[in-house]
Amino acid sequence: MLKTARQLKDYISHADLAIWLPLSGATLVMIFFISAIIQSASEAYTDELGFTGQDDFVVISDEAGNNKPAIDKKNVRAGESLYTILTANGLTPHDIDGVTRQLKGSFSIRGFRPGQRYEIEKTDSGDFRRFTYFQDRTVTIHIERETDSSDLKVRRDEKEYEYRFAAIDGSVSESLSQELAVRKRSGLMHPFRKLFSGRVDFRRDIKPGTEFRILFEEKWIDDEFISTGRVLAAELSTSNKTRYSAYRYTDSNGTTAYYDDKGNALEERKTARFIQPCNYKRISSGFGYRIHPIRRTRHFHGGVDMAAKTGTPVKAVADGVVIFRGRNGGAGNMITVRHSGGYHSQYLHLSRYSPKAGNGKRVRQGEIIGYVGSTGSSTGPHLDFRMIHHNKPVNPLTALAIPKQEPGLSRRERNNLLAEISVLKTQLDNNRILIAGNAKKHAPVM
Repeated sequence: MLKTARQLKDYISHADLAIWLPLSGATLVMIFFISAIIQSASEAYTDELGFTGQDDFVVISDEAGNNKPAIDKKNVRAGESLYTILTANGLTPHDIDGVTRQLKGSFSIRGFRPGQRYEIEKTDSGDFRRFTYFQDRTVTIHIERETDSSDLKVRRDEKEYEYRFAAIDGSVSESLSQELAVRKRSGLMHPFRKLFSGRVDFRRDIKPGTEFRILFEEKWIDDEFISTGRVLAAELSTSNKTRYSAYRYTDSNGTTAYYDDKGNALEERKTARFIQPCNYKRISSGFGYRIHPIRRTRHFHGGVDMAAKTGTPVKAVADGVVIFRGRNGGAGNMITVRHSGGYHSQYLHLSRYSPKAGNGKRVRQGEIIGYVGSTGSSTGPHLDFRMIHHNKPVNPLTALAIPKQEPGLSRRERNNLLAEISVLKTQLDNNRILIAGNAKKHAPVM
């Protein structure tokens, strides 16, 4: 037995090194692998957030509340202005100047009054973020600081009205205004009175028993009534059984007027025969006798001096023909236009003429014929505007107020008017009023 063991030891010691080294290497790899398995079994794996498995209890960190903007809801107090509110909340005068420029045309300072609501929003660090002003039930103004550029921008939100048709009818108990107030439609009183004041004495003729019917528009936002709108038709029957009516009609030219049930206009359709020759700041010298600004003598002034900046456009006050354009002594550069009805208009002290206003040229009402200047005997830029009627000077301001009688409705227009009146009568009679632009029926206001 000892002999056999000694022989084995001798064999191993003389074994080939090429066989023994690979065997020992493989043994070491096996030992390392087994130790790694044992190590992983003794320690749990954790991911980036420390999870060890799907049954772990997860705690979510919620920091959103820390970043919520601070919003102050307030009402404008007496003596406060947009400027004082914005400066008190971190805006500089330079900021407010830029904001004011953007607000031009979309915001009325007169609309900024005590009691109106507004909001100030700031960041968590207390910096200005937003000012919101609730101007009325339809208009909201926002002044916001942009996140990227930090520029201040103005945004105007406006809710659109929904227009609905509605009808009221009833009998006066004490007064018409009281009847409308009971129905919460007091806004109808002014247009109703305007329609009938030329034919009805509201103090004497509107007595208990007087009957009335009104078809009109209402302004709504969602389900909130805002105000009454245009009166489309109205009828009034006084206690002595006299009946008056008014129906609204817009002709093919876009002119709107009211007519009675026979198609007669309640008011004559009149427009100005002559228009203003230019936009001026004030009348610096009137028509009639005056002290001459240069000669200091009393003399007659045949026109009116309209103070305006040099270069202000001068327009023809009516259709006509240019019969003079040129230099005329103390009048400087002057244009004379002949109109129908024996009228002439004259424009003095012009700086220059329009190329379209040459001698013999026909000009249209409102067409530019020249520009305000100070040529001739003049102490400063203005338009000396004159009107001549049958070769006699007339006060230009009086002439500008002369109305032009509009022609009556054509036969076709009159037929359309009578058809429209028939429709409005039917709506009043049936009291079945449709919401404008909608198929839903709107119950009459009782």
